[in-house]
Amino acid sequence: MIEHHDTGHAPRLLEPVALPARSAHADHGAPPPWHVLPRTIADTGLDIQLLLNLLLKAAYLHRNVTLAILTDAMKLPAVVVNEIAGVAVRERLLEVAHRGANDLDVRFRLTDAGYSRAAEASARCSYAGAAPVTLDAYLDAVQRHSVGRITVNKADVAAAFHDLVIPVQLLDAIGMALNTCRALMIYGPPGSGKTYLAQRLGMLLPGAVPVPHAITVAGEIIQVFDPLVHVPFDDSEASLARRSLDRRWIICHRPVVLTGGELTLSMLDLRYDSTSGFYQAPPHMKANNGIYIVDDLGRQLVGVAELLNRWIVPLDRGVDMFTLKTGVRFSVPFDVWPVFSTNLEPSALSDDAFLRRLGSKLYVGPLSVDDYREVFQRTATEFGLSGPEAAFSFLLESLHFSSGTPLLACIPRDLIRLVASHVRYHGHSPHVTEAALEQAWRSYYGLQSTPDAPPPPDNEHRWPDGHRAAG
Repeated sequence: MIEHHDTGHAPRLLEPVALPARSAHADHGAPPPWHVLPRTIADTGLDIQLLLNLLLKAAYLHRNVTLAILTDAMKLPAVVVNEIAGVAVRERLLEVAHRGANDLDVRFRLTDAGYSRAAEASARCSYAGAAPVTLDAYLDAVQRHSVGRITVNKADVAAAFHDLVIPVQLLDAIGMALNTCRALMIYGPPGSGKTYLAQRLGMLLPGAVPVPHAITVAGEIIQVFDPLVHVPFDDSEASLARRSLDRRWIICHRPVVLTGGELTLSMLDLRYDSTSGFYQAPPHMKANNGIYIVDDLGRQLVGVAELLNRWIVPLDRGVDMFTLKTGVRFSVPFDVWPVFSTNLEPSALSDDAFLRRLGSKLYVGPLSVDDYREVFQRTATEFGLSGPEAAFSFLLESLHFSSGTPLLACIPRDLIRLVASHVRYHGHSPHVTEAALEQAWRSYYGLQSTPDAPPPPDNEHRWPDGHRAAG
C-alpha cells in the first residue's frame, strides 16, 4: 500500500543535533558520563588490570608505540593513558624509549615481561579497541534517551513520509502507534511495501543517542557499536560536541535494526566468539533507543511460537536478561520500538498472549487505482520515461484486471525497470508502451505467451480486496 518516490538524494534520517533535549534528569544535576572527559583512571570506572591489558595489546601491535597511538586506540585522553602507562612502567611491563620536549612526545617500548603478558592477554581476548564503559554508565545512557519519551505529531509524520504514496489514515495510525511505544505489527500480502515502510519509521525518531564502543560486565567485554547499524553524525555541530565528550561513546542517529528470515533464537542472546574471546551484543540490544524490526515473521527457521515467546518478558517488563559464559547474569533495558512485519494474518500466529502485547496491528494491502496511477507516473519519471495514460490503462485493464493480480506497490517499479532496460538495449525512444509493458509483465511473471495471472505459491495466503486491520 506504499511506494517510495526516489528524489535522487539519500534522505536525511534525522535533523543533526549534538544531544537530544529529552532527559529524565534535571538540567542542574550531574552531567551524564558521556559528557565528561575522564581525567584519571578512577574516572573511567574501569579496573586497572583491564586497562593495562588493553594498553599492552595496543603496544603489542607496534612493539614501539607513541602516546598518541595509544590514546587513539583506547579512545581515552592522553592524561589517562599516560597514567596507565605509568603503572605499566612501574610494573616493568613497559619502558620509556623516548621522551621529547612536550608531554605528548613520548614513545614506549614493551619489555620482555610486557610482551609476554600482552601475548597472553591477546590469546584470552583479542579485543584491542576503545576502552569499554561500565554497565551502569550504559544503563544510564539508555534510560536518559529512552525511545518511550518520543512524541510525534501529524506534521512530523507527513514530513517523514512526504515522498511516499500512502493513505492518510495509515500515516495517522503509524504516528499514533509510535506515541504509544508499544509493539507494532504490520501485515499484508508480499509486495505491498511493508518492509520498506518499517525501515522508514526511523525517520520519525528525533534526536541523537550516545552509543558505546563496548561495555564491560564482570571483566568481560561486550561490543555494542556496529558500523552497519549505528550511523554517527557527520556535521560540524556533532564534531564540535565530540571534542568535549568521552570518546568511548559515539553520538549516533537513533538506530534502526532489521532482522529477517535468518533470525534464530541464539541470535537474540549474547554471541561469544571463543576465538576472539569477547562478546557481540544481540541485534535488539544494538537497537536500544531506536527501532527493532523483525521482518518476514513466520519465515524464520525457528517456530513462530518459540520466537514470539522469546519476546514476552521484554515486551512486558522493558528489560532483557543475559548470561555470560561464567554464569554471571545481568539485565539491560529493552528500550526499543518493536515492529513485526509479516505476510500472515495476526490470527494465523495462534498466540493470543503475544497479540495482547501488541499496541497496533496495521494492514498494508493493495493500492487504490488513483494511488497506483501516481506510483506508475512517479516511477516512469524517475527512470526517465514518459508514461502516457493509455499505457497505464493497458496495464490496469489488460494485465491487472484480466488476470486478477492485485495493485501491489512493488509492481510498477519492477515492471518499469524492465521497460527502461528494454529501451536502453534497443535504443528506443523513452516511452512506456503497451507492447513494452506486456513484454515486461511476461518476463516478470515467467509467462510463455499470455499475460495470465501467475499461480500463487503453495500455502500462500490470497488476500481478499477490502481486507481491513484486525484488532
